[in-house]
Amino acid sequence: MSKKKPNSLSIATRAIHGNKLYPYKGPVSLPIYQTSTYRFESSEDAVRYAKGDESVLVYTRYHNPTVNEVEDRLAVIEGAEAATLFASGMAAISTAIFAAVKSGEEIISTPALYGGTYRFFRDELPKLNIAVKYVDPDNLGSLLKLITSKTRVVYFETPTNPTLNIVDIAELVRYTRQAEKKFGHSITIMIDNTFASILNQNPFAFGVDAILESATKYLGGHSDIMSGAVIGTKDFIKKVKHGMKYFGGCADPMAAYLLYRSLKTFELRVQRQNENAMALAKALEKNKRVSRVIYPGLPSHPKHKTARKQMSGFGGMVTIEVKPSKKLLPVEAAAKVCDSLRVAINAMSLGGVDTLVSIPVYSSHIFMSDEELEKHGVTPGMIRISVGVEGIDDLIADFEQALAVI
Repeated sequence: MSKKKPNSLSIATRAIHGNKLYPYKGPVSLPIYQTSTYRFESSEDAVRYAKGDESVLVYTRYHNPTVNEVEDRLAVIEGAEAATLFASGMAAISTAIFAAVKSGEEIISTPALYGGTYRFFRDELPKLNIAVKYVDPDNLGSLLKLITSKTRVVYFETPTNPTLNIVDIAELVRYTRQAEKKFGHSITIMIDNTFASILNQNPFAFGVDAILESATKYLGGHSDIMSGAVIGTKDFIKKVKHGMKYFGGCADPMAAYLLYRSLKTFELRVQRQNENAMALAKALEKNKRVSRVIYPGLPSHPKHKTARKQMSGFGGMVTIEVKPSKKLLPVEAAAKVCDSLRVAINAMSLGGVDTLVSIPVYSSHIFMSDEELEKHGVTPGMIRISVGVEGIDDLIADFEQALAVI
């Protein structure tokens, strides 16, 4: 076992042991270095650090042993050269973008994005003279026309939030690389892999350059930390870490430790969430008060074949549209259902062991225009369900009783 490379082992083993597959003396559980700064043996340590010796610990905004261990663990889990940890998913996204794009350059993205990412692209990047253009995920060949000499990043999510559309990763990479050759400069392909997680989808296998994740979600899995991660090559992560020092979105040691603790059960949790989500989606398809169930694992999903091609599991997210009653508008019917649930919790997050529900037009996509909602595929009667690990019979019964009130 000790002679095996970490990436030849299962994700479960990597998540528990990282790359320390050899006998050594030390604690079984990772210590928490709850400190902001570090003692120098002599002033020469400061000089060594200034000259680039990263083994010298200086300040936790720069590096911290607990955080560093979790970063190494994430890189091993995801089969990458390096990773860096942030205080939130948005800190990870924004810092990664700024590591790859500067003023006067541009990003091309698929339109269906997490609301925070979309508003960052729409409202903040134009202030810095960074343009964002959008490609139709059903016509990825148009990348060949959209990509220009100014394009530095192609950005996407799959499955998308909250509509669970599927973007063909291999096709997106293929067209981006064709355009890259035309213009003779590198384009960084970034994916927000939060909804799938590495257990269900490995974007690196298709040629993606960098994975971004809100580690608050499936990696953390208990709705008790804020964290984000960027995973990729050593060269790119070095640029991202450089930006992190100055933007200040560094991870806290205690949050890093809680993430480390959660990673030990990562595979167990996500596998159960996959199973529960599939069973709940099938049950809801039969409910007369539901007009549509969106789940990549269902044959009724329009991109089911693509999902099967690039996903090893279909994730824990299910989105439904409820049928309005004569007395209730679609969004009112959705709210009535969410307010009537007893096992599932009405809360704005995802990926945890508790089943959570939210209404996109009241949460991630609030204050978007009708045109923007249409572009994102979001409707007023949608309910996004983050399926947890509760007993599946309890969950199905809970949704059935809640839907019966409309």
